[in-house]
Amino acid sequence: MIKLPAMKRFWIIVPVLLLVAACKESVQTTDIQGPDKVSYPQTATIDQNDDYFGTNISDPYRWLENEGDSAVRNWITAENDVTFGYLDQIPYRNQLEQRLTELANYPKMSTPFHVGEYYFYAKNDGLQNQYVTFYKKGMDGEEQVFFDPNTLSDDGTVTLSMAGFSADRKYVTLSQSKAGSDWTELYVREIATNTQLDDKIEWSKFGGAAWYGDGFFYSRFDEPGKNQTYTGASDKQKVYYHKLGTQQSADELVYSDPSHPKRYFFSSTTDDEHFLFVYMSEGTSGTGILWRDLTSNDKKLRTLFEGFDWEYSVLDNEGDQLLVLTNYMAPNYKVVKVDPKNPAPENWTEVIPEKEDLLEWVNASAGKLFAGYLKDVATRVVQFDRTGKQEREVQLPGLGTAGGFSGEKTDSNVFYNFTSFTTPSDIYSYDVNTGKSTLYKKSEVQFDASAYETKQVFYPSKDGTMIPMFLTYKKGLKLDGTNPCLLYAYGGFNIAIKPSFSTSRIALLEQGFVYAVANLRGGSEYGEEWHKAGMLEKKQNVFDDFIAAAEYLIGEKYTSSEKLAIQGRSNGGLLVGAAMTQRPDLFGVALPGVGVLDMLRYHKFTVGWGWAVEYGSSDDSTQFQYLIKYSPLHNVKPGTSYPATLITTADHDDRVVPGHSFKFAATLQAAQAGDNPVLIRIDTDAGHGAGKPLAKIIEEDADWMSFTMWNLGLREFQQRESRKP
Repeated sequence: MIKLPAMKRFWIIVPVLLLVAACKESVQTTDIQGPDKVSYPQTATIDQNDDYFGTNISDPYRWLENEGDSAVRNWITAENDVTFGYLDQIPYRNQLEQRLTELANYPKMSTPFHVGEYYFYAKNDGLQNQYVTFYKKGMDGEEQVFFDPNTLSDDGTVTLSMAGFSADRKYVTLSQSKAGSDWTELYVREIATNTQLDDKIEWSKFGGAAWYGDGFFYSRFDEPGKNQTYTGASDKQKVYYHKLGTQQSADELVYSDPSHPKRYFFSSTTDDEHFLFVYMSEGTSGTGILWRDLTSNDKKLRTLFEGFDWEYSVLDNEGDQLLVLTNYMAPNYKVVKVDPKNPAPENWTEVIPEKEDLLEWVNASAGKLFAGYLKDVATRVVQFDRTGKQEREVQLPGLGTAGGFSGEKTDSNVFYNFTSFTTPSDIYSYDVNTGKSTLYKKSEVQFDASAYETKQVFYPSKDGTMIPMFLTYKKGLKLDGTNPCLLYAYGGFNIAIKPSFSTSRIALLEQGFVYAVANLRGGSEYGEEWHKAGMLEKKQNVFDDFIAAAEYLIGEKYTSSEKLAIQGRSNGGLLVGAAMTQRPDLFGVALPGVGVLDMLRYHKFTVGWGWAVEYGSSDDSTQFQYLIKYSPLHNVKPGTSYPATLITTADHDDRVVPGHSFKFAATLQAAQAGDNPVLIRIDTDAGHGAGKPLAKIIEEDADWMSFTMWNLGLREFQQRESRKP
């Protein structure tokens, strides 16, 4: 995914547990004729040329950016007809969808967290499109449905989540989104009676609700113009205060900055309602914070931290002092205590000092500070007291990814989850006083993890930097270069790709795949220095890291070019687009998903302007020079044989607008010299990916997986017969 504004971290916990039954047998597909050679729709071109500092750039498919135009809608239909016609001819495509459905059909549960008198958690009984949120009074109370998003639409395309609790724990703000859009509507629900109030907030995006008194602070944009809802630039964000029982039109404007329309603003309050904070950002990294003492009649917002060279996040307060997580002069982050009236760094008190490993997150709960470190892309959790004294390291079940540790300050018990590439997300109860973890909820998935193994390797990139990569495969794998392999990566926006568990991955492992995850520069795997080594003018390092990963896999005979597929989404879609245009000979299949593929115009749509701090902008003469060198759209060369390519996007993607993928597909189809297919799959009533209904996820997985398998030369489908434990 493309990262959201720096001041609003979404730690999205998606339980990705799978089922794999025993008794594998090889089934020869009876009809192996497969798809015919593709005949692409005719895509019109226009005479569109732009001058970038003396360089003329042609953009013949500019008209495809107007997704609402009837001509574009007709083009979408024609391209989808070709794509689905091709996919329908893959002999085992339906078998694969059936297997993915079987794998997904098991009970799932999120990590419980404590708020006031209640514990909240979400469950899915198997194939529900959206998780249902439950609550109960105390852990021994009666379980009740708090809300069920599946009742809000027939196709499961409406999502609902919790966006902020009132200080007295009487109310919660709910955030509702439709068709995968980033736009949300905010509602208020009384917890004890589970009654929704009449309050409604529109045109919110990238923000929650920061409660104070009988209302809450929130951020919103102006209502977009006609036909601009999903493509028009979202700017001039403002912070408002909404009082319960009133219309949105009566809300009080708390903060705006007309002189800087391209800034994000997000508010938060402390649990004791002592402080209001307004986070500011000009993009996806670097924050500034304004503050106000809510116990005073003075409504002036004062500067706590200047923007935008560093990251700051207020964790909690100790009376009139603040606990802050920051990377100021500490690339791996630290926790400091700050007096807001004297916030200069020389006045800070260090609470948790910077260490060799990245301090990825800190949760202030149960009267403690739980610090999540990342060591070679695996989670370590350390428990500190509120002064920063280390009490113990939490003993996790193994090397993998852990999260949770949330609750009230007075709790003596918290919950956390743990997962890895071959371990479903199990839930543990943790005793804060003894440090003992107890298994609370074991995944019910039928998967024999002992049949597979994961190992971490380190390989040299083009400049000699050692890059970590996880490899997961069936035990007994022969290194003879004949194994199909899927290489996945992201490489950007200070986001680490950590061990996790997914249904599609297990389905591929069953087919004999090697699954490789490369932890490229640009992410947060080793702190801010690792991030900066893969951004702006150094972005080519990311592509070099990815290409080197492919060369390593081939050189070590895990796979071969003909058997290697590459996949990435959003910024990872850019990664795949850049790699396949720079080294089209290296890959058998390319899967760029919802990608940023036009690096000269990405900043002109929705919130794309916020990514300029990561990429740079073609409006700058110096940055244009390096953007044009790797922009996937502008480096497609006619007469080149490109890998078999399946581009995926969605018509309601208002994060990375689908015009990127439309133009790239048309350009690649026109340039393709070989017989490899170049297809685009355009989902309808879907967005960038968050909140996508399970039914749509399974359909899309079956499509890209069958496309990949077929074009890597797999003609047999390894069928597993399910059986109950």
